[in-house]
Amino acid sequence: MKEANKKKEEKIKELQEFISRFSANASKSKQATSRKRALEKIQLDEIKPSSRKYPYIDFRPDREIGNEVLFVEDICYTAEDGTKLLDHVSFTMGHDDKIAFVGGNELAKTALFQILAGELEPDSGSYKWGVTTSQAYFPKDNTKEFDCDYTITDWLMGYSPVKDVTYVRGFLGRMLFPGEDGVKKVKVLSGGEKVRCLLSKMMISGANCLIFDEPTNHLDMESITALNTGVVKFPGVVLFSCHDHQFVQTSANRIIEILPDGTIIDKVTTYDEYLANDEMARKRTVYQAQVEDDEN
Repeated sequence: MKEANKKKEEKIKELQEFISRFSANASKSKQATSRKRALEKIQLDEIKPSSRKYPYIDFRPDREIGNEVLFVEDICYTAEDGTKLLDHVSFTMGHDDKIAFVGGNELAKTALFQILAGELEPDSGSYKWGVTTSQAYFPKDNTKEFDCDYTITDWLMGYSPVKDVTYVRGFLGRMLFPGEDGVKKVKVLSGGEKVRCLLSKMMISGANCLIFDEPTNHLDMESITALNTGVVKFPGVVLFSCHDHQFVQTSANRIIEILPDGTIIDKVTTYDEYLANDEMARKRTVYQAQVEDDEN
């Protein structure tokens, strides 16, 4: 509608200029009169303010993060079907890092996040979080989180450091759960509502290290925008995977790609620069050639 109005405004300006120039010109008077009639018929569409509401996502860590954040050394992990998902993965995370994990192996990314969140044991290798860190984890599969008879308010109260209903409802309100919604049972929530509950849980945690495994799934555009803004301005560190290109490009300052063999490419760069980088492309080409040699 805004675009249509813009075109109409341009047409109005064009007609007004013609009328102003030629209304007193006898040879052009008929054309000027015709344009006056055309001008009278043009009406701008009334643009009604949007009724859509945006959630307010603001992750505020309770503690400033120190220089020692995360050390990952030689982590290996093999799936139950024998597929090697992680092969001697090592990296050190700095206190300014927001790392996007990319690559086609979804299971590998999820396995790494579960290991770092303490939900899965690696086959070998180790990791260590710094003493100043605290973690909040957003799982890709949230089925277990909501397999209960709690109301939304009671569910979030279980994770709140402040056991006060008003305090908890403040966080739910930010995520578009007004007071009456607080009595809904979590097990009947939609996919998008469950995601917003998990984001409330992460906000209320006060963690300074956030781990997100595909957080934009099930979210509408307004919620994705709000989450993107919250991650960008977050003063702590973030490890995440996400299929939304704009989200990755604007949020990450470092890219770690997990290759199909479980090894990684690690680069301090934006996502667009990473995709355009010839060196990274060569590394993938070398990897592919090695795979083909092994198969032959």
